[in-house]
Amino acid sequence: MVVDNKAVLTYIQIQKEDLGVFRLVPKDVPVPEYKSGQFITLGTHVPSENKIIRRAYSIASHPENKKYVELYIRWVRKPLPGRLTTQLFSAKEGDEIIWVKPTGAFTVDDKKPNGEPDERRIVCVGGGTGLAPFVSYAQHLHDTGSKREIIVLHGASYVDELGYRDLLTKLEFESLDMGKDKWNFRYRASISRPQEWFNRTWNGQKGRVESFLQSKDGEMSPLEKLVGEKITKDNTVFFICGWQGTIDGCLDVVSPKGFVTERNKRPDKSFEIKFESYG
Repeated sequence: MVVDNKAVLTYIQIQKEDLGVFRLVPKDVPVPEYKSGQFITLGTHVPSENKIIRRAYSIASHPENKKYVELYIRWVRKPLPGRLTTQLFSAKEGDEIIWVKPTGAFTVDDKKPNGEPDERRIVCVGGGTGLAPFVSYAQHLHDTGSKREIIVLHGASYVDELGYRDLLTKLEFESLDMGKDKWNFRYRASISRPQEWFNRTWNGQKGRVESFLQSKDGEMSPLEKLVGEKITKDNTVFFICGWQGTIDGCLDVVSPKGFVTERNKRPDKSFEIKFESYG
């Protein structure tokens, strides 16, 4: 049975006309317990339909933050305007919204299926707002003192769509200052439309985010150059989130190398890829 709860939108940051950060604080109850990578379902009354519309969104905040739940949301406008996102992007701070407790299995495991500790590096590949769960991963692992290597790769069309760039860059600088033996984190971004005027100052990776995984003429991929070794199923696990095209693009590169997904796990229940698609 779905139990609706009420919350207040306490913070809205519209980064561009169709991209924003939203924070909600539950009314009368504490911030719910959840795991990094899970999603929360929001609901609001849509006057034109005279009913409540609900949609699920990955949580960008981390479980150690007990002050609010943060979401990174794109306003769906094509082929038809999104009913809930249209309401959200018209909302004001102080407005009320409905929420249902977080759930989902897109979470980081610290043990392999056989019970052994999982010390393989975590590579997160996010397209657009598919970055949200990885912002949660990074902050959670940081705040819990994890020494496991984590790399966040984010792809966007335009520079101003690189949400959380400042936060993730700060986390990488902290890793450089502390040393990888204490906090091992790196962040890289890619712009898929570098030829457009708005992106003229971009000097980083160019192309879709899966280009980090691709190699040319037998050379190491940009990801392998970053970590200084070949990426294998024995040293790396992948978490991928975004449009189905992003998922497919990544799987096309890593599947031939022996990586398998959680949905197609081996008889011994082992796998190296988790993915979550939102379209």
